[in-house]
Amino acid sequence: MFDLETTGISCEKDRIVEISAVKVENGKVIEEFSELINPECKIPYYASRVNEITDEMVKDVRTFDEVLPDFLGFIGDSILVGHNIQSFDMKFLYRECRELYGETLANDYVDTLYYSRRMLPKLSHHRLTDMAEYFDISTAGAHRAMNDCRMNHEVFERLHIIGK
Repeated sequence: MFDLETTGISCEKDRIVEISAVKVENGKVIEEFSELINPECKIPYYASRVNEITDEMVKDVRTFDEVLPDFLGFIGDSILVGHNIQSFDMKFLYRECRELYGETLANDYVDTLYYSRRMLPKLSHHRLTDMAEYFDISTAGAHRAMNDCRMNHEVFERLHIIGK
């Protein structure tokens, strides 16, 4: 599982401010990775209001070009799993990898947004917090990358049970 928090929704101009991931084996989290990232720009008020990450929190942390090698080492060739990653998170990662390395990320991925729509088509909303509430999973700390990874892991495990 992985998740990003950003300065906005444009994968072309906005920047990553937090990246987190969890490794899962046999349904259990076995390792975690999480870092705040200095976006080298001011974080807009509306973004801070959602993810609660402020300029003060990121002013003395590493930039994404410094963090990316550690993240890539953590994920290796794992299949990436996340909620709405096809149209959001992966686009940010692809852009950063192209800019820094001249190539895109090769990892395959599973987007649990599409998985939830397929498994529970009668639900009217499939946001991560909606899915967590549906499965009676705490949404405390939503919109911080590690909390979303943990929440998504639990949602994914329950969706997987439905899919059996």
